[in-house]
Amino acid sequence: MIMKLFRSALIVAALLFAPVTALAQSDNNAARSVITDQLEAFIARDFDRAYSFASDNIKGFFPTVEQFMAMVQGGYLPVLRPGNYAFGNTEDLAEGRIKQDVLIRAPDGSDWTAVYYMQRQPDGTWKVDGVNLRKGAAGMT
Repeated sequence: MIMKLFRSALIVAALLFAPVTALAQSDNNAARSVITDQLEAFIARDFDRAYSFASDNIKGFFPTVEQFMAMVQGGYLPVLRPGNYAFGNTEDLAEGRIKQDVLIRAPDGSDWTAVYYMQRQPDGTWKVDGVNLRKGAAGMT
């Protein structure tokens, strides 16, 4: 009898949390897609497109593509010219925010961790709201 109640409780818990998990995974996938699109735009030297993935907050600090690119070129060369990259840990932050680690191999062969802060916009899309760049692979920085 106790096992039957325990199984029933597990099933109810699974049903309650399954939609949240599926939604979180969907959001994480959407955020990763935006990061990929921005990195690919940098690789293709399509800076207007790369800028389009920046949040309104970022665009407030860097209101033109030229200002945005000066910032990227001045401090984010591994992001601007990744040799290759892979996604690391993802963390759901406050409502509408995700932290995503991206492991980057720079053209010079050095390893970097770019910590992307993603923000859901009022229209439901995800945009890059900040990047912290650290030398070394995640867990080793």
